Amino acid sequence: MAALNINGRRQPGHLLPRHLPRWQQLVTPGWLAALIAGQPVIAAPPGQWRLFEVGCDGAELFKQSHIPGAGYLDTQQLESGPLWNKVPDQALLQVLLDNGIRHDTTVLLYGRNMLSAARAAHLLLYAGVEDVRLLDGGFQAWQAAACPVLPGTPHPPATASEFGAHFPAHPEYLMDMHQVRELMLRKDGVLVSIRTWNEFIGKTSGYSYIAAKGDIPGARWGRAGLDGDVNSMDDFHHPDGTMKPPAEIQEFWGNAGIHSGQRTTFYCGTGWRASLAFFYAWLMNWEQISVYDGGWCEWSSDPENEKRTYVTST
Repeated sequence: MAALNINGRRQPGHLLPRHLPRWQQLVTPGWLAALIAGQPVIAAPPGQWRLFEVGCDGAELFKQSHIPGAGYLDTQQLESGPLWNKVPDQALLQVLLDNGIRHDTTVLLYGRNMLSAARAAHLLLYAGVEDVRLLDGGFQAWQAAACPVLPGTPHPPATASEFGAHFPAHPEYLMDMHQVRELMLRKDGVLVSIRTWNEFIGKTSGYSYIAAKGDIPGARWGRAGLDGDVNSMDDFHHPDGTMKPPAEIQEFWGNAGIHSGQRTTFYCGTGWRASLAFFYAWLMNWEQISVYDGGWCEWSSDPENEKRTYVTST
């Protein structure tokens, strides 16, 4: 069924215009399919645009089937082990230029896992890309809408010679461990754990490569998804993987003492779930938000950091 645009008229391809201040940054399969087909769409990109599937070691899946016209972007180009923090700024800039991304390029992202696309979206916003959009529900939603897919390798992208603006334009969107320690001393500072309940209380670390269990003292639980599944964000998503109403998300955040007027930093194990929470808060026009890049992986690896545990796993 067609959705209403901001003027109350029927328009195809968009489902969330009345519920998000930045509604145009969360697109539907119908809207994206129309854009790819060259049809008129509301909130059309003002200039050049690029579409990317984002995955982690997922090039083979991309070759089997992908959205027509998409390039492939791997998170291993954006972050590096063992802590899986963002690559150095110069390396991040080079990835963007190699993929033809300037500050004024509209970048549309989707993933087979929404978290990988959100990780890329957050880092593009950090870099200063002015128009970053996510496909709501990702590749699953595209397939459910019976939209076309193609096999094959991605075409070599047209590169960009310069970013065209100061880089990074939004360093405040990313926090390191020192900044998190300072945040916790602020009366208006809130650190939000986007982890499962069992991770938050210290019953499990959540990851095979993170030994420590527990969480950061003083953090508030911002929820995530199913226990035992670090790729789940069920508290934020409908069963089809699309975003729940913002009012519902803000309600459970508010019940945990997390509000839009605070200096809010999201974190998880290594940044993916936190990036999606950040993006949703950004869609809701929350200000003073950021992601603690290192998350529990980095925090727990420093012996000087205090850890909080409610229960002891047997």
